[in-house]
Amino acid sequence: QVQLVESEGGLVQPGGSLRLSCAASGIIFSIKTMAWYRQAPGKEREWVATVARDGSTNYANSVKGRFIISRDNAKNTMYLQMNSLKPEDTAVYYCNTKVVFTIYWGQGTQVTVSS
Repeated sequence: QVQLVESEGGLVQPGGSLRLSCAASGIIFSIKTMAWYRQAPGKEREWVATVARDGSTNYANSVKGRFIISRDNAKNTMYLQMNSLKPEDTAVYYCNTKVVFTIYWGQGTQVTVSS
């Protein structure tokens, strides 16, 4: 059974930083491409960043240069380091992976950027 569990998000002031983690179980984590998505109120879920099995990364333009995605295969965990946070980064953040033809999501964690 595949499970993805995000860490708790939180309230952060603009310009601040926050790190999210996603612990995976039920998959061979080291061979899986993992991703972060987010969904802001009233908007569709959008892709944020991806880390491939070889550690290569890709980012949405909106977060490039501010967010860093990484993985620790020994811990079956993916991370999202979010820096220089903006109010428009406020959203529920989800981790994501795909096994064969099935897409799995974590439960989501709320990140609010506000003064």
